Amino acid sequence: MWKLKIAEGGEDSSPYIYSTNNFVGRQTWEFDPDAGTDEERAEVDDARLQFYNNRYQVKPSGDLLWRMQFLREKKFKPTIPPVKIEDGEAITHEKTTDALRRSVHFFSALQASDGHWPAENAGPLFFLPPLVICMYITGHLNSVFPEEHRKEILRYLYYHQNEDGGWGLHIEGHSTMFSTGLSYICMRILGEGPDDGGQDNACSRARKWILDHGGVTHMPSWGKTWLSILGLFDWSGSNPMPPEFWILPSLISSYASRFVGPITPLILQLREELFIQPYNEINWKKVRHLCAKAERDPTPLHRAAKFIINSQLENGDFPQQEITGVFMKNCMLHYAAYRNIYPLWALAEYRKRVPLPSKA
Repeated sequence: MWKLKIAEGGEDSSPYIYSTNNFVGRQTWEFDPDAGTDEERAEVDDARLQFYNNRYQVKPSGDLLWRMQFLREKKFKPTIPPVKIEDGEAITHEKTTDALRRSVHFFSALQASDGHWPAENAGPLFFLPPLVICMYITGHLNSVFPEEHRKEILRYLYYHQNEDGGWGLHIEGHSTMFSTGLSYICMRILGEGPDDGGQDNACSRARKWILDHGGVTHMPSWGKTWLSILGLFDWSGSNPMPPEFWILPSLISSYASRFVGPITPLILQLREELFIQPYNEINWKKVRHLCAKAERDPTPLHRAAKFIINSQLENGDFPQQEITGVFMKNCMLHYAAYRNIYPLWALAEYRKRVPLPSKA
């Protein structure tokens, strides 16, 4: 069972953890196979299942597991009765105070022993796979990520996979080739098979998304750099990105280094899985500027455009609305032209970027 440790570290804990302030504010997950009662383990399993079943509706974890741990360790019990404001009822000073006291009582129970409040640092989905790739290339995968850590990395990927089989740049994002390609590679490095690997066929669904969108030759430049390092992409197909050279003319290109990791049997398998044409037949210079176009649901854009169009006045102007921008706490700034500039700009971008039917 996993447990969140607070303000602990050093050689006795892990050689990879160090601190300059005696680990104050440090939060570290540690797996203890003997920790927890049967009831506590069942509670964790149920929380995971509930999250997985509702993962498309609520995508953040809400720090659920460590909050369960803290509240259980502190034997937290709410002592102030709930407060509800009925329709038509005036909000009184007493009810507001009770609501505040309930909130403070609960939030205090979440404070760690060293005084800080833990929190998950999550959202972006392109941080973890490159770390796994680096550990694989350097041969430190199993020492840095023991078995239980590898299970949780995979669980994180499964639980944030989109319905279409891909992953976005962040947990709320639409699927992109960048995150989907790296996540698929991460799962394969961690031992999942290409066809039936992963929870609910996570690997095959991801691979289908990748191939349906042109294969990893359509990954953006940052992703192509990672693929080149791993040995899944020829460096000639990856645009150089040393920042010092961005100011030079486009005809000048340079790489800091063209490092390539070991070409293992897994890398050779991935070369067969992630491209829509044989690896040795790819014209690398022609694919260096390719980038997949992920499909998005245009419904929100249609609703916004409808609102803007219907708000337009008969003479083409837009109505002046209430000032909502406040700067420096006390200065309201008003620019009358904004009500024309931004609707015009929004409609122009909408017409340019969203496919629209023509009048028959």
